[in-house]
Amino acid sequence: MPDGSAVRHIEVEPHGATASAFAGLEMLAPANRNLSANLTVLIAVPTLESGAADTNALDLVKLLHGAGHRPVVVSSGGRLTGAVTANGGEFIAMDVASKNPVVMVACVRKLSRLIGQRGCDVVHALGRAPAWSAYAAARINGKPFVTTWYKGFREQNVLKRLYNGVMAKGDRVVAASEDIADLIRDRYDTPLSRLTVLPTIFDAAQFDPKTVALERIERLRHAWGVSPSCRVLLAPGRMVRRKGHHLIVKAAARLKAAGVKDFMVVFTGEDHGRTSYTGELWDLIAATGTNDVVRLAGLSGDLPAAFAASAAAVFASTQTEGTQRAVLGAQAMGLPAIVSDLSAGPDIVLSPPSVSEERMTGLRFTSGDSAALAGALIKMLGLPETTRRAIGTRARDWVLAHHDAQALADRTLRLYVDLASAHSRERTT
Repeated sequence: MPDGSAVRHIEVEPHGATASAFAGLEMLAPANRNLSANLTVLIAVPTLESGAADTNALDLVKLLHGAGHRPVVVSSGGRLTGAVTANGGEFIAMDVASKNPVVMVACVRKLSRLIGQRGCDVVHALGRAPAWSAYAAARINGKPFVTTWYKGFREQNVLKRLYNGVMAKGDRVVAASEDIADLIRDRYDTPLSRLTVLPTIFDAAQFDPKTVALERIERLRHAWGVSPSCRVLLAPGRMVRRKGHHLIVKAAARLKAAGVKDFMVVFTGEDHGRTSYTGELWDLIAATGTNDVVRLAGLSGDLPAAFAASAAAVFASTQTEGTQRAVLGAQAMGLPAIVSDLSAGPDIVLSPPSVSEERMTGLRFTSGDSAALAGALIKMLGLPETTRRAIGTRARDWVLAHHDAQALADRTLRLYVDLASAHSRERTT
């Protein structure tokens, strides 16, 4: 961040992958053991797969358990379920991802009983569908309610605005970036006393170029079918429209038309099969003649090696994002990042004209503009290898200097303690 702080709270307070990607977070917790004793926090998250909410639920489990607290995770489940329980969390299967009103009402009853049975002190929702059930259950039991925004939700109509609005009803509303905090405040006039900016916790130790063996890199490049001279443009992120994969395909077509050689776009996102978007991408790839320069590789189980095997990372989100772990991971691996202005803020990826080229850590382009993205890619690929490496080195130095995982852990736990303490005082007065 420009002021050197890992987190900026808007209000004055008393005090953004596989399971292995979170190893080390438990080491942050001992410094927080004096915050409070034996809090029980119910975390409601739609799934436990690979999204920002999913992975942050696991982060919270590790932090809470490591600090002597009790995390209870309610979710429809997924591949991270085992990691939740292995790291001290209690997992309870419940279809809180459903948008069916009948199912949601049933979840209210189940969550309400659960809050009482487990003696929960705080209820934290990491998504809109679970937030509706969790909000009602928290209010029934008189418990503090927290929501976290990892992205700016679209509001195409009145019903969508109503559906999204539950995320602004928290006793504390957490935004994963300053841009998202501004969006929440503008849309819902959320009081500053309830709004907190708290980026995703990021453990840079998991993204250290020195720890990635050459065979891991070569294994991935072989799987992708790229030659030694081919420069990989890595595009991590789930296969959903808001991540802008279609724009990257269009940009790849522009690169081919401009005569750019020896490059390959590799998508390493997970496809949950819930939409037709991946099929649309295949159709677009065929229509643009980019079959030879685009790979849909599926979810990577070794993201650090994927970054190490690439020349640059590309993020083309068309909706406002919080502080994305993947953007931080790319930069921590010494990789230049090319981001849309909705993928990351100017305090995450330093780019001209905001900074001089001697200070840049990547390039930014206007969201939704495939021509602007193509221009950024052409510029990055046109740089000498030594210049690209220097940009990557500055990116890693920037992340290490400005993203303090311990401070984020402290403030995350402090948020729970403050809410539980305030609630306890209210009940005794």
